[in-house]
Formats: sequence, structure tokens, C-alpha cells
Amino acid sequence: MSKQEIIEQLKTIVKPYVQNQESFDALTEETDFINDLKINSANLVDVILDIEEKYNIIIDNESMEKMINVKSAMEIVAIKLAEK
Repeated sequence: MSKQEIIEQLKTIVKPYVQNQESFDALTEETDFINDLKINSANLVDVILDIEEKYNIIIDNESMEKMINVKSAMEIVAIKLAEK
């Protein structure tokens, strides 16, 4: 799975929780979920649960804490998929 495919899938997952449409439209690997997209911490948990469901992976608490932007989310998804 390419980086671009993962980014597109992540965009689909986070879209319902985004509070800043302008940042969402300009989403890059450096986009921060909380500061840029204005996703609150409760909804960030929902995003992580949706990611787990989409990719059939389990994201541990340590990985969750690191998942602050698109790039870190992509890296964690790639690692978890490789572990399967």
C-alpha cells in the first residue's frame, strides 16, 4: 500500500471529526490532528478506533500517544500492518 493510498484512507477516516475544513483540504503528512484539524481528544480516540477497524490492527497506548499527526499515524499503521 502506497503512502498516498494510506493518506487518502486516513482522510476518509478523520473527515467526520474535522472542525477546520481549510486545514483538511490542505492535509499533508505534517498536518496535526488536534492543532490543525481541531479534532478534540475524545474524537481522536474515535479516529484511532476507526483506524484499528479499517486495517484490522490493534494500536497500543504507547502508539496512540505518538499518533499526533498524519505522518505518525501513517508510520504506526505501516508498522502494525507489517507485524501481522
